[in-house]
Amino acid sequence: TEMATNPPKLKTAITANERLHNLKKTFEAKYGESPLFYACAPGRVNLIGEHIDYCGYSVLPMAIEQNIIAAVSVNNSGTIQLANTNPQYKDFTVSCFEDIVVDRDNPKWYYYFLCGVKGIQVRHFGIAHLSGMLCVVNGTIPPSSGLSSSSALVCCAGLVTMEANQKSLSKVALAEICAKCERYIGTEGGGMDQSISFLAERGTAKLIEFQPLRATDVTLPDGALFVISNCCVEMNKAASSHFNIRVVECRIATKMLAQKRGLDSSRLLKLAEMLALVDEVLHPEPYGREEICKVLDITSEQFSTELLSANTQHVTQFKLHQRAKHVYSEAARVLQFKKVCDSKPTGSIQLLGDLMNQSHASCRDLYECSCPELDQLVDICRKSGAVGSRLTGAGWGGCAVSMVPSETVESFLQAVREAYYLPDAHRAAMEKQSLFVSKPGGGAAVFLEE
Repeated sequence: TEMATNPPKLKTAITANERLHNLKKTFEAKYGESPLFYACAPGRVNLIGEHIDYCGYSVLPMAIEQNIIAAVSVNNSGTIQLANTNPQYKDFTVSCFEDIVVDRDNPKWYYYFLCGVKGIQVRHFGIAHLSGMLCVVNGTIPPSSGLSSSSALVCCAGLVTMEANQKSLSKVALAEICAKCERYIGTEGGGMDQSISFLAERGTAKLIEFQPLRATDVTLPDGALFVISNCCVEMNKAASSHFNIRVVECRIATKMLAQKRGLDSSRLLKLAEMLALVDEVLHPEPYGREEICKVLDITSEQFSTELLSANTQHVTQFKLHQRAKHVYSEAARVLQFKKVCDSKPTGSIQLLGDLMNQSHASCRDLYECSCPELDQLVDICRKSGAVGSRLTGAGWGGCAVSMVPSETVESFLQAVREAYYLPDAHRAAMEKQSLFVSKPGGGAAVFLEE
């Protein structure tokens, strides 16, 4: 029932909320009128289940308090005007009567917003002429940090466009539209980020399952807190082919395993059986194009058009065994993590910590999506008192998430500060917004001034 509901519309005292009040004043100073409504969409931290959503496996994220908020007014000017409270992000205006073009080679902030606008327009309504809008956007999610700032922007824009055009969509429909439309910018993600942004509820993490999309509450254990720490290396995944190469490697590995079984869906087997199959079917040495074509009995041209994506045409080597081994073992860890949270056995905090540590090792060694700074940070977090610590988000930079016993969280924060952030001027300058405790936050919502 929760799943069928629309995002909440809340009457709120704008002046009582300092951030909304400042956003309102900025909007009025810029456009000379007041906003009609506000929309917000949160970032997220994935507790466990990295790089498996685009293979169809369940993940376990929670929304964070950091979010993207837009103040919006509606008009019949035939244009959408976008501005950001951060001066490094430039204004942009687009016509409602022309096809919205997203430049994927040049991922500017407003193209992510336009993905959301276009998603609602194209996928759902074919709205011939969108309402004109004035928007000012304000975000508190650190960019390129693995906390889904870009997906939150897409989700916020989708929600804004729905509301401005007086349409009604469920949270699930919005999540699915926003997951698909982010591909306009060239990111082949699996839908976790958009799903948690819409389906999150304060106080609980969620198991997100795909096909069909659904979210189940996961009550995190009492006695532990989750701490996010940014390694301060940025990774812009839309501009990078790393992420999309992994998507392709998983796609090819799935095909090879399915072919061996004579199955068109490899998800019919238990994860343990899939892991055994990986060792039986795939060799640990990287595969070249020729060998893959031979095994799958396809031409080189079919390989390029059916298996590769636009930005992975240059790749010649594919580590299929390692990627598949990560996916199936990580998918199993997600289910174990939920089981521990549900059944609360003795020592459950330690059990969850162990699963997080195993996940990081798999991301680092098999999926190769870590980086030296993240590995160093994760190591420092464990030495500082985390029972478990792992990279979160796509990796190759960005954040680690650590599970810390509640009573030692202050000493943990101090130790990490001293060992990782303060010795380095660049990190020390970023430390305030880079190291924080995070509790499960609520999902996307529309606010009206009361």
